[in-house]
Amino acid sequence: MEAGVERKIMTDLENSALQFATRAHGEQKRKYDGRPYIVHPIAVAEIVRSVPHTPEMIAAALLHDTVEDTDATLLEIKEAFGPKVATLVAWLTDISTPFHGNRQVRKELDRQHLASAPAAAKTVKLADLIDNAIAIKAGDPNFWKVFGAEMKRLLEVLGDGDETLLAKARALAPE
Repeated sequence: MEAGVERKIMTDLENSALQFATRAHGEQKRKYDGRPYIVHPIAVAEIVRSVPHTPEMIAAALLHDTVEDTDATLLEIKEAFGPKVATLVAWLTDISTPFHGNRQVRKELDRQHLASAPAAAKTVKLADLIDNAIAIKAGDPNFWKVFGAEMKRLLEVLGDGDETLLAKARALAPE
């Protein structure tokens, strides 16, 4: 396949994922700055784009919160974007529910889930952590204490992700 054709496919996949995520997140706003929620998945995708990646990783970055935060399902993602993207989104979607217990218990379940994730999913999760850390640290210093501790714990299982993003995330984490 020619490079130009490959880029066109990647662009189509990314554009479709962006349109899907934008529709799915609708009028949701970012908690820390009130901007449209879609700015977060776009930022995560751009962070992933800064390191070696695949088109599926960019699509998953754009879609990473849709199953958790909207009415979108993994089946819809699989049908629209294929099994590779759906699998990445599944790894990036929290498996815990309020039924599992308090926040600490839920975050530990989600951490264990991510520990088994493939490197591509861990790379996207690192990008997600980086963007969230920047927003939370600036927008909610009180919650930053909680999030920062959770972030440090999560970084323990993300070592298979991209090393550049791992270093950036570690630099953002509290001492």
